[in-house]
Amino acid sequence: MATLTVPQELPSPTQDSETLRKAFKGWGTDEKAVIQVLGHRNATQRKIIRDTYQKLYNQSLIDSLDSELSGDFGRAVILWTYDPAERDARLVNKALKSKNKSLDKLKVVIEISCASSPHHLLAVRKCYCSLFECSIEEDIIVNAPPSVRKILVGLVSSFRFDGAVVDLDVADDEASKLQEAVKLKQLDQDIVMWILSTRNVFQLKATFESYHKKYGILLHEDIKDYSDDLLVSLVTIVIKCIISPERHFVEVIKAATDGWGTDEDALTRVIISRAEIDLIKVKKAYFDIHKTSLDKLVKDETSGDYGAFLIALLGQ
Repeated sequence: MATLTVPQELPSPTQDSETLRKAFKGWGTDEKAVIQVLGHRNATQRKIIRDTYQKLYNQSLIDSLDSELSGDFGRAVILWTYDPAERDARLVNKALKSKNKSLDKLKVVIEISCASSPHHLLAVRKCYCSLFECSIEEDIIVNAPPSVRKILVGLVSSFRFDGAVVDLDVADDEASKLQEAVKLKQLDQDIVMWILSTRNVFQLKATFESYHKKYGILLHEDIKDYSDDLLVSLVTIVIKCIISPERHFVEVIKAATDGWGTDEDALTRVIISRAEIDLIKVKKAYFDIHKTSLDKLVKDETSGDYGAFLIALLGQ
């Protein structure tokens, strides 16, 4: 389901490091060489290249990229070159420390909590503590709006069972509990937070399906009239990330490319974070919904080395 393409005959990490070093020398940077190497190496290979580059030149590859590249292209390449857990820890920190704690910022925390494996989320939490000398939970309490602290803390501190175990009786019972909270307009009830943050993905899908069957409406449609718009929006993203992460990311891409200008940060985040996970499914969902390819959209909305790098990650 990944779109990343890796050459069958792979140069050694030393050769890749030498190619990158050469790309940084002289007047200007050979961006095509950077894309050819880093845009076609998986996370394990990129880590070995980072380590090899450090040993050969006594300099961080990230620092070299930061000094040689700029703009959207530079930001995208650096995000991609980080270890995935470090990348996501930095994305969460940036979201929580932003001056404007809008939905667009906080949805990053939801995506990493609900559209990642439990093991990846745990790695992100460990990396966050190492990088920023505090936990994600602490920064949520200090920085997030009060009405969404409970759900965000619950989600980032969760370690869901990563298996397809479903109890239909539990699904029916918890659908009823969710409906009671919706009826009382009390989405911040502990039981709601507990269900959304601890149940495995398959169990939650069964609960959402039971809710639809019993009450004739989808859960995320039934909470629209709740008074706290931010909490409703975040809970809606939780539900969508659980039911179909690829469709959620299609919505993010569509929002990033609609209207005047492009939200390059959002577009970059989706392609880089999903290229080794399920970007093929995102591409298929995009085509099914919009009847045009994601590759074409990216070509139309981007240009230059930035566009070429994203296209490489899309598998072309």
